[in-house]
Amino acid sequence: MTGGASFGARLVSAVAARGPLCVGIDPHPALLAAWGMPPDATGLERFALSTVDALGGSVAVLKPQSAFFEAHGARGVAVLERTIALACAAGALVVLDVKRGDIGSTMAGYAAAYLTDGSPLAADAVTLSPYLGFESLRPALDAAAGSGRGVFVLAATSNPEGATVQRAVHSGRTVAQSIVDSAAAENAGARPLGGVGVVVGAGDPAGLDLGALNGPVLAPGLGAQGVAAAGLPRRFPGGCLPLPATSRDVLRHGPSPGALVAAVNAVLTELRAD
Repeated sequence: MTGGASFGARLVSAVAARGPLCVGIDPHPALLAAWGMPPDATGLERFALSTVDALGGSVAVLKPQSAFFEAHGARGVAVLERTIALACAAGALVVLDVKRGDIGSTMAGYAAAYLTDGSPLAADAVTLSPYLGFESLRPALDAAAGSGRGVFVLAATSNPEGATVQRAVHSGRTVAQSIVDSAAAENAGARPLGGVGVVVGAGDPAGLDLGALNGPVLAPGLGAQGVAAAGLPRRFPGGCLPLPATSRDVLRHGPSPGALVAAVNAVLTELRAD
């Protein structure tokens, strides 16, 4: 999966070759119904693998949402394993959206599951929650660095409830800024890009200083959350690599592979215009 190169290097290459877009694989029950698929593990598998078949060879990053797979128990997790493997085989990078965060041996267990060679759930990167303290993520940070993988740490998310914690001020800076600064410290000196990214809602990066991050910014919110692709890259400064993320706004065009590809190309055209 990692091929010996760091996650930052592989992400830079993927974006250069395929464009700056992350497409979520979110097998929401409403989407399964819209695709004419049953709301069970069979429908889940058809949905996820059809998405990978359509987009895995052309999109830089695919982001399976683990919750929708876990909801189907062991069969759903088995589908997630296949989805990760097939996406990687197609050349896409896989960011597994799990938003894990814990301490000590439990965090080490999550790191072993998602960021360690040989694990059936190992992805190129995972999302992590730092709200037990950034340093609580150390087992995952170390595992990712050791295996050439990456992490995306929640900083300023797009849900309105997040602001009560993330925009709170502590020691003269917001909690979100402290997360960004901690990620930047992990990435210091990395070339071409560090592997510790942050998650910042695409609609409102204002107020965060991302210039020293030297890492990627996963920016969800395109389409379904009302954020337009046009102009989005200009909201992010130099010093970071914005990775706009979309899910339902693309997936609603399925199950036709051609329609899915056309929807992705339309978004990429807007992003590349900037």
